[in-house]
Amino acid sequence: MGDARESVRKVERGPGRPGCPVHRGADGTWEVRGYAAAREVLRATETVQAGLGIETVEKLPARVRRPVLYQDGPGHREQRRQTARFFTPRHVDEHYRELMTRVAEEQTAVLRAAGTAQLSDLSFTMAIEVVSDILGLTHSRPGLKSRLERFFPEEFGQPGLTSLRGLYWLLRQNTNWLRIHLADVRPAIRAHRKRERDDLISHLLAEGCSGAEILGECLTYAAAGMVTTREFICVAAWHLFDDPELLGRYRAAEEPERLELLREILRLEPVVGRLSRRATAPMRVGEASIGPGELLTVFVDEANADPDVVGHDPDLLRPGRLRDLGPGPAGLAFGDGAHRCPGAAVAVLEADVLLSRLFALDGLRMTGSPRVSFKDEIGGYEIRELTVTVPRSAK
Repeated sequence: MGDARESVRKVERGPGRPGCPVHRGADGTWEVRGYAAAREVLRATETVQAGLGIETVEKLPARVRRPVLYQDGPGHREQRRQTARFFTPRHVDEHYRELMTRVAEEQTAVLRAAGTAQLSDLSFTMAIEVVSDILGLTHSRPGLKSRLERFFPEEFGQPGLTSLRGLYWLLRQNTNWLRIHLADVRPAIRAHRKRERDDLISHLLAEGCSGAEILGECLTYAAAGMVTTREFICVAAWHLFDDPELLGRYRAAEEPERLELLREILRLEPVVGRLSRRATAPMRVGEASIGPGELLTVFVDEANADPDVVGHDPDLLRPGRLRDLGPGPAGLAFGDGAHRCPGAAVAVLEADVLLSRLFALDGLRMTGSPRVSFKDEIGGYEIRELTVTVPRSAK
């Protein structure tokens, strides 16, 4: 995918490597950029999770249960099977739609009252409320949003003991862990022990998990379900603001077509652009022979723009594309295989519930220029300063 190709991407991650679906990088890591090869890696049983801080998790004592994101093999499959009921389309519609609608209407009311707001704030509130309900974090003290913002800062250092800066970040994150445990997770555990609920914390308690293990799982879901959804909503809104034809189509569409349009945006702008796996046995990916212990990095943004799969003009938005491969219109933006994001249906629906109400407001517009920063370790982005305004009298 070269620079000459026309693109409407808001997040530019740099030029790709045309005609090279699998390539060994300068550091020895296998770079997987073709769609078919990427899907093969993500579905392979000869790999385990890598990156995403797994090196820190691996240092935990063997007796400590790892968050499901960091598990592999039979244990991981069983945990996914047991929690799958929380994320089925029917369960999402029956249990979370009403909550999404209420929160979306509250956030549009906030915007109307103030006349201006940061979309990252509105969307983060939406994501926090929905994921908190799925988890069972419904007994928190005031301030959960600010605690999560401190835990997931825009600029994140490397905790460690070898430098003053590393020590600062280590103490900072340990303090943030403690705040969330005391103000959010511990009250939820106490409430769930008095009365069981149909949510993830009740499931974890039934599994015999400790408070620390439940905290780790909740923070994992917060990163996967709150932070990423905030960015997805922001990038989708940015495209709609900048493309009147696309916005007109979105406003006129019924929900199924709106959801497909949003998935097409996510195909083009995956929030997590890099997924890493480590081979546990010899394997072949395309023409490449991978040895045990070798690292593979899937370039999701490039795989999702593979013209052999998504057709012509892969860097443009064309909702309704015909695809021969893939788990759905968003391509590999939610991953694939054993670690495919279980909350894909949740994220797309809550994005639509909020955006459809915001764009129904008369006079809604974007002011200023959004700012994009990057999380290099996951090829991810954060969008800030996307300011939305509306006349005070807007209905």
